[in-house]
Amino acid sequence: MIDLYYWPTPNGWKISIMLEECGLPYDLKPVNIGKGEQFKPDFLAISPNNRMPAIVDHEPVGGGESISVFESGAILLYLAEKTGKFLPTDARGKYDVLQWLMWQMGGLGPMSGQLGHFAMYSDEKIPYAIDRYRREVLRLYRVLDNRLADRPFVAGDYSIADMAIVPWALGHERYEIKLDDFRHLARYLAEARARPAVERGLAVGKELRSTPVMDAEAKKLLFGQDDKTTKR
Repeated sequence: MIDLYYWPTPNGWKISIMLEECGLPYDLKPVNIGKGEQFKPDFLAISPNNRMPAIVDHEPVGGGESISVFESGAILLYLAEKTGKFLPTDARGKYDVLQWLMWQMGGLGPMSGQLGHFAMYSDEKIPYAIDRYRREVLRLYRVLDNRLADRPFVAGDYSIADMAIVPWALGHERYEIKLDDFRHLARYLAEARARPAVERGLAVGKELRSTPVMDAEAKKLLFGQDDKTTKR
């Protein structure tokens, strides 16, 4: 059994999609990031960066003690290696997937997150910041659209790279970005969402968002962190 420490956000969805795709049994452990549950000592013991998602695998390959993993990209890699699914074993195929996984982790996710912060959550609307991150997200969409012009998924076959990219790319509606000029990306998202496991993964914990996360206290918890937040 795998414990999934989770909240329904793009990074959380990456892992719920992977678990659903692999058919692995898991126990959902909600981490309400709007109430500061990510700072609890028992969670920090698993995820020292006070971020979800994280997992604890109580039945690791080869047996032995449970293994905990934090950071969504590392979790995807762990689960791919555990199951032998969604990550090629040959060097060319493997690194084709891994470079696009890192592209999401270092580019699409952080830049989309910054756009969301300044455009939707910041109390002070800063035109320069909104424009800066919107243009960068559009640039990344173009990179992705170009990549998808001659292949169904970013590395050819569906992989953990797609599981990382799709939840963030689906945010285009929240950012009021239409995909009329990104037809390959639009097709890609439609084909990904046609996979039953993707829809199941996106639906995990949907009821947890019934109460808005972004009240004043939640914003303080989410955006007011510094080096003293998790000081021991």
